Amino acid sequence: MPHLLVVDDEQSICWAISKLGQELGCTVNAAASAEQGLASAEMQKPDAVVLDVRLPGMDGLTAMNEFKRRIGSTPIIIITAFGDLATAVEAVRRGAFEYLIKPFELKVARRAIERALERPAPVQRAETESTGAAQFDPQEIVGSSPAIQEVFKRIAMAAPSETCVHLHGESGVGKELVARAIHRYSRRANGPFVAVNVAALSPSLAESELFGHVRGAFTGADQSRKGLLEQADGGTIFFDEVADIPLPIQIKLLRALEYGEILPVGGSKPLRSDFRVLSATHQNLSRLVVEGTFRQDLYFRLITFAIEIPPLRERKSDIDELTERFLTTLSAKNECPRPTLAPETIVELERRPWHGNVRELRNALEHAIILARGGFLLPEHLPSPNASPDDASETREGMLAEMVRDWTNRNLELNPEADDVYQRLLNLVEPPLFETVLEKHRGQFASAARQLGIHRVTLKRKIDEINKKP
Repeated sequence: MPHLLVVDDEQSICWAISKLGQELGCTVNAAASAEQGLASAEMQKPDAVVLDVRLPGMDGLTAMNEFKRRIGSTPIIIITAFGDLATAVEAVRRGAFEYLIKPFELKVARRAIERALERPAPVQRAETESTGAAQFDPQEIVGSSPAIQEVFKRIAMAAPSETCVHLHGESGVGKELVARAIHRYSRRANGPFVAVNVAALSPSLAESELFGHVRGAFTGADQSRKGLLEQADGGTIFFDEVADIPLPIQIKLLRALEYGEILPVGGSKPLRSDFRVLSATHQNLSRLVVEGTFRQDLYFRLITFAIEIPPLRERKSDIDELTERFLTTLSAKNECPRPTLAPETIVELERRPWHGNVRELRNALEHAIILARGGFLLPEHLPSPNASPDDASETREGMLAEMVRDWTNRNLELNPEADDVYQRLLNLVEPPLFETVLEKHRGQFASAARQLGIHRVTLKRKIDEINKKP
């Protein structure tokens, strides 16, 4: 019968995990401190350990080393309610089998314990493999919400590997910040980090920017130039808005990823470059693959490991912490006295939808700091909230509805006895509607009719009627 050891100073957690262990057929011991847990482990070696990070006396991360020294490679599942990026990375580096964030669902904990009992914990990495961690300020990514702690966990899991990582999230959530964290906690931390905003590349020069060129490759190429992929040798290259890479370049990029070879524009001999690829986009890449604007083989190469970065509206509990950090850094940047945050301003910050996410919050606070001039930072110091894309769409649709309403009222006033108002409106809106949809489908009536939601014969008949009118 397997034996489970639970180490947590919260009795409710110990009780819940103990019940889970018993349901899985384990004998269970619970301890309220690391010291008690270590003593229990020496009396009866556990097959798995569930260990909290914050404990009275010795903390959980320090205790991990002691557990490994005394009971070898027994899987250790770390749990915490106060995780940050540094904690997640350190737990993974020290060989944690799993990293759970409180409050967690019992079914998640159950599955973690089952997996721990099925096989031994992964081999602990040598200290020398964790380069760059000591140099990195974990507070660059701020937050303690469950949503952002899940991001910390995935950064910690991805950083030590060499796999391609894809970051997905709305504009302004901090995708490049996450990419830089992965690089700085990786074995490539001492190498270059090359960030490429693909959307900003000139389509005609994108290939040269990425792969470089040799002298005389094209008009104006007076000397050879290293491309960004070659500049990333020994480090990491981050493609922001990767969905905007032109199709012809996608083919060449795929070969560079597969073989580590880059061919400069105008060159005849490939160059070797050892780089890791991180990518990001706010678009739906899988949909672009279906539409044929993004290569499927490149898609599968880039999406080896994915991290979804939550929008700020899904982690509003982090706004207070983010605000405090921004007030300090932005006051220093603008050489302004640090203002005092008024209680009503905190309420206003948490009320706003933040369609521009953390970037919008930062810009709003910088605007407010300049106006507050070191006094109280009040709601009136904040700029107006940004409208969402949906808001803009709703505004246009509202304007259209208002135009129809005005047109109808005007026609009824001019001719109260009219009995063809509906048909006259259709005569106005159908021609531009059909023309636009047909143009999009390159004159193909079948596909245009499907999108309009009418029969192909009906569309053809209506177009014929429109063409007959003078």
